[in-house]
Amino acid sequence: MKIELPLAGALFAVAAAAVVYTSFTLPPVLSTQNGWRGTAMVQVELPAHRKALQAANVVPEAQPPADLANEKSSVAYENVKVLGDVDSAEFLRIMTAITEWVAPEQGCTYCHAEGESLASDTLYTKVVARRMLQMTLKINAGWKPHVAETGVTCYTCHRGQPVPAQIWFKETPPPEPAYAGNRNRQNQPLPVVGDSSLPHDIFEPYLSKATEIRVESAKALRTGPNPSIQSTEGTYGLMMHLSQGLGVNCTFCHNTQNFADWKTSTPQRVTAWHGIRMVREINNEYIDTLVGAFPANRKGPMGDVAKVNCATCHQGVNKPLYGVSMVADYLALKTGK
Repeated sequence: MKIELPLAGALFAVAAAAVVYTSFTLPPVLSTQNGWRGTAMVQVELPAHRKALQAANVVPEAQPPADLANEKSSVAYENVKVLGDVDSAEFLRIMTAITEWVAPEQGCTYCHAEGESLASDTLYTKVVARRMLQMTLKINAGWKPHVAETGVTCYTCHRGQPVPAQIWFKETPPPEPAYAGNRNRQNQPLPVVGDSSLPHDIFEPYLSKATEIRVESAKALRTGPNPSIQSTEGTYGLMMHLSQGLGVNCTFCHNTQNFADWKTSTPQRVTAWHGIRMVREINNEYIDTLVGAFPANRKGPMGDVAKVNCATCHQGVNKPLYGVSMVADYLALKTGK
């Protein structure tokens, strides 16, 4: 039997459509309104994704309350430079929790050299942990516009791993192109920008340096440092990271009728504004200053140490650990005493 080519193509198309129709089904989609009616400001969620996120954001059970010893940790123990005003029994309880949060497999010897006094600073990990405790205290006390009273603990980022899952290093300089032009570190579909063509070198400019985050100029005629096409693309690259890191879409913060207008944006946009500046402070004042403490095998290709971004804490949900306040069980990490 001879079949003409047009007819054969049509039959193939029908068969392919049947396979697609019977092989794939549209999953249920949940949407929640988070803005004004008629603005399409909704958050879209797949139940299957929620289950995976819930499993990844389980909060460990708090350590049993300590019977207070009525003695400061700085008196009971040597070389206590952080949390020195905390009761020694509560201090030991917090150290036990930190071991569970950061190094459950390695145990106490991850920070304390085996066979040496607990006061020893031999291991670089102890030096780093001390600085991270200082950072945690600063976040909980000084960045309430972002973390509110929920606060953070070591577990917020680490989730039972010595190195958090979501970190970044400075990128190596791009090689000289073998052709005319410059990719501007873009047109490479990388996950960091949602597999888009947007620039992927977004963390150092925006979450380390204070590069202006804008997509349009505030002046009629652009001059000087006002936004260019490149800065617009970089800004959208950062927004892609925020969207993925928090598991939200643009309308979580913005009214798409006017992205720039603060009056019609949601309160979450203000929270995010503070969060970006908090991340910059963490990277510049608490992490980059530790570069001399880290061994070479823990540094990136440019000799810097691993830094944080929005996903480091959030890990796919708009409130880390779905808003559960672990610090409520360890108030010394908020008050320092």
